[in-house]
Amino acid sequence: WSWGGGFYGQLGHGDRQDQLLPKKVETLAGQHAVAVSAGQCHNLALTANGSVWSWGVGSEGKLGHGDEQRQLLPKKVEAFAGQRVVAVSAGSYHSLALTADGAVWSWGDGGFGSLGHGDEQDQLLPKKIEAGAPGSGAVV
Repeated sequence: WSWGGGFYGQLGHGDRQDQLLPKKVETLAGQHAVAVSAGQCHNLALTANGSVWSWGVGSEGKLGHGDEQRQLLPKKVEAFAGQRVVAVSAGSYHSLALTADGAVWSWGDGGFGSLGHGDEQDQLLPKKIEAGAPGSGAVV
């Protein structure tokens, strides 16, 4: 379900309309979402089977689909195929995921080193934060 300002397509209804009342996000019907995280202009959903879905503004690659396209409907982040994601977090300009093996993944705007990869490069696809990089490690 989503509601509020929809100008950026972040509500996931296939349009850019505001919603004054909660409205079901039909694309996620049957996916059994167990967690959602709202960024500034994009959103992430985590499903019971460990899949990640994203939608909204795709600038800097924060949706994790390998491009910077806006998604008006939730789209599965295929980079996590074969892995089980257990937590997600949408920042203002980047996204994070935690996999069942304790690895942390980041993508989107790399400004100020916000992705944890030791540089300021944007990442259009989820990239694992490698142990040994400054400020990295695994979550257990």
